[in-house]
Amino acid sequence: MEKRRLESEIARIAEIFLEKTKNMPLEVISHFDTDGISSASIMIKALKIMDKKFTVRIVKRLEENFINSLPLDKIILFLDLASGSLDEIANSKLKDVFIIDHHEIIQKIPENVSIINPELHEKQKISSSGLTYLFCKEINPANKKYAKLAVLGMIGDCLDDEIEKINHNILQDGEVQKKRGLLIYPSTRPLNRTLEFSSNPYIPGVTGNVKGVLELLRETGLNQGNNGYPSLIELSEEEMAKLVTAIMLRNPKANNKEIIGDIFLIKMYSKLEDARELSAKINACSRLGESDIALQLCMEIQKASKKAEAIHVRYRQRIVSALKFASDSQKIQGNGFIIINAKDEIEDTIIGTTMSILSNSLIYENGTILIGMAYYDDKIKISARSVGRSGRNVREILNHVINKTGGEVGGHEFAAGCMVPQNKEEEFLSLLKKQLEIELVKI
Repeated sequence: MEKRRLESEIARIAEIFLEKTKNMPLEVISHFDTDGISSASIMIKALKIMDKKFTVRIVKRLEENFINSLPLDKIILFLDLASGSLDEIANSKLKDVFIIDHHEIIQKIPENVSIINPELHEKQKISSSGLTYLFCKEINPANKKYAKLAVLGMIGDCLDDEIEKINHNILQDGEVQKKRGLLIYPSTRPLNRTLEFSSNPYIPGVTGNVKGVLELLRETGLNQGNNGYPSLIELSEEEMAKLVTAIMLRNPKANNKEIIGDIFLIKMYSKLEDARELSAKINACSRLGESDIALQLCMEIQKASKKAEAIHVRYRQRIVSALKFASDSQKIQGNGFIIINAKDEIEDTIIGTTMSILSNSLIYENGTILIGMAYYDDKIKISARSVGRSGRNVREILNHVINKTGGEVGGHEFAAGCMVPQNKEEEFLSLLKKQLEIELVKI
């Protein structure tokens, strides 16, 4: 493919999209995480303005039989997925396929596919919702008002700590307010509840521990007033400094750069909300099978707000339970890697989030590979993360194993996942351990 700048490629494909969809209905298929839901929300709003006929499906993953079942009389638009399914799309009978995604590409791009992916353009760091936003703004500048939804996807994909120019412009379009502070959320809710359910950063002895929360608050001199405990954004500089010190004492590996950063506040439901909390709510809804509520939350439908809050509380409780299991369970350990085979103790929709939290928890050395496994029907969901986003390419490691066991792989260099049949569990583990040890020798 001829090398083009990302922005000019978005403009080129937007033009093809407008031409191809003139008299054709669309099928929009998006991933079920925050980035995928945000992408779908932006696209729905943009297509409604254009008065297009379309349907939307939110999916956990793409499998070959699903791709082969897609309608042949519609334009297919994939959001936040499909970069790892190019061979399956090439072998299908689909005529016109558009992909807006940011995951790694290791397969040849088929002739029937028009793709926007930063992996083809100096690997710029941008979420799929950011790409979808830029695409929709190219189609119609009026779509600029949906920039805040792209910010939710950006935060959902942890791209807020290394904001490049392209993301900075989206933040400006979204009229996002920034405040420097401790990176726990929600920053707008009472601090005792925020600390109890803090999973990113994970605070040993505090996360999931009411007694530990109260001890930490007492140490910092933060007392309960008539209206309860203050929120994070209500703290003075002195109170914030004391809180940071208390948290760092509980995790000596932590440093200011990792637990202090920008708190993003965006206007939703006519008030300022913590973007991290909204992003987490969207993710919670989808992972508990309520993608429709997640979409409604992005659309600012009033009844969805309370439902999403209740789902988020339930989800956080499950995350805390999953983290406890991961902490207490017997692990398969080697030099530079840890495998947690949760079987049916952790849900497949939660194993990836659990591994992400642990990889950001500062418990493990940078470069350590964490791999979680959870049963899903007759398959096993595998989630791999590299601590500190450094070291070996976990997607390549999984890909080597999957080539022998069969299955599907997707993701990024330092955060990837795959599916394998349950009857291949022992074979997968054996090959995985060998591959991890081989990779270590190569270094």
